[in-house]
Amino acid sequence: MFALSLGDDGAELRPLEPWHAEEYLAHIDRGREYIGQYIALSDRATDLASATAFLQSYADKTAADSGRLYGIWTDGVLVGGVLFRTFDAESGNCEVGCWLEEAAVGRGLITRAIRVLIDWAVEERGMHRVEWIAASSNTASINVAKRLGMVRDGVLRESNPYRGVRHDMEVWSVLAQEWRERRASGR
Repeated sequence: MFALSLGDDGAELRPLEPWHAEEYLAHIDRGREYIGQYIALSDRATDLASATAFLQSYADKTAADSGRLYGIWTDGVLVGGVLFRTFDAESGNCEVGCWLEEAAVGRGLITRAIRVLIDWAVEERGMHRVEWIAASSNTASINVAKRLGMVRDGVLRESNPYRGVRHDMEVWSVLAQEWRERRASGR
């Protein structure tokens, strides 16, 4: 197993695998309400069996090279994660996403972790386009896309039914050449 440091604050990025199910469930239980504001992740892990099944679904995606899941640990505690929700090496397109417990917000953890994912996708796997999709009302998520230098492609109006309400979803993206130029300029 590997652990990548996300800076000098003790934060690490590691694969999040089925054997982490108990720890993952405890993490989701701590952040269930906050995490569930915009994404259904907290609805998918309500007990150990469903937490294990969710993590296994991403282990299967990893094996099929169609997605990946990583946890963010601070001082040895799982506090959030990032993922390739979709990963299509043939087309050169992927979508990244994230979640975080409220207690870990405001430390730049998601921005730092997503940079690692985009660097790997572009430089190691040759991805051409990396997407970020977020509810228009999810200001924190939109701000991450902006910090990453992504461009707002548009809004999918009322495209996401979630908890009885249809939400507008914003599509943001960065192209490989834009990412390389941004990284070379130190941004």
